[in-house]
Amino acid sequence: MSDPTHQPIEGRAVVADEEMQQRASAFHEQISTRRTIRDFDTKPVPRSVIEACVAAAGTAPSGANQQPWHFVAVSDPDLKSQIRAAAEEEERRFYAGGASDEWLEALAPIGTDADKPHLEDAPWLIVVFAQRYGVDADGGRIKHYYVPESVGIATGMLLTALHMSGLSTLTHTPNPMGFLRELLQRPDSEKATMIIAVGHAAEDATVPAMAKIKKTLGEILTIR
Repeated sequence: MSDPTHQPIEGRAVVADEEMQQRASAFHEQISTRRTIRDFDTKPVPRSVIEACVAAAGTAPSGANQQPWHFVAVSDPDLKSQIRAAAEEEERRFYAGGASDEWLEALAPIGTDADKPHLEDAPWLIVVFAQRYGVDADGGRIKHYYVPESVGIATGMLLTALHMSGLSTLTHTPNPMGFLRELLQRPDSEKATMIIAVGHAAEDATVPAMAKIKKTLGEILTIR
């Protein structure tokens, strides 16, 4: 007897072990070249590419399939300038005493400071919002479950999709981020979690040497 609440899985394919290994190794080889950059070329990126990557992120699993995320993609220069100004204001507070000495010491090898030119140089900023609760047709609240976990998975898939498309990214989390909801006119039910600067790396772009040091498989995996 069929169950109307469930449907057959789409795209199911039986893949031989050897091909699975080839696919896994090829993906690892490509994704291992992903780097966070701070020097962007101002060369435009087609809107259609951003849309396809966000659509991919939207396929992420989520608690009760509530999909508690919203992405705002910004290319307007004036709006990017406003975001940069507000973000740098928060960053100046951070570096002027808002952060502990231990935190600043951890950041020192990366060489970051309160100046964030990439927020204007990158052709796109994608701001990730977490929907703390949903709203029904009558304006009532709908409780959302596993919001941080769900949004984190979707964000990871977005970063992967952007990289696989040939783009470079930078994740930026100014604290607090309330200004983003106001600037981007998002509802009270949403909370900004991250700004992702997206574009092509500048020809002279560099990354901190320490950023290339990744934990070994033995350090991140236990087989039981």
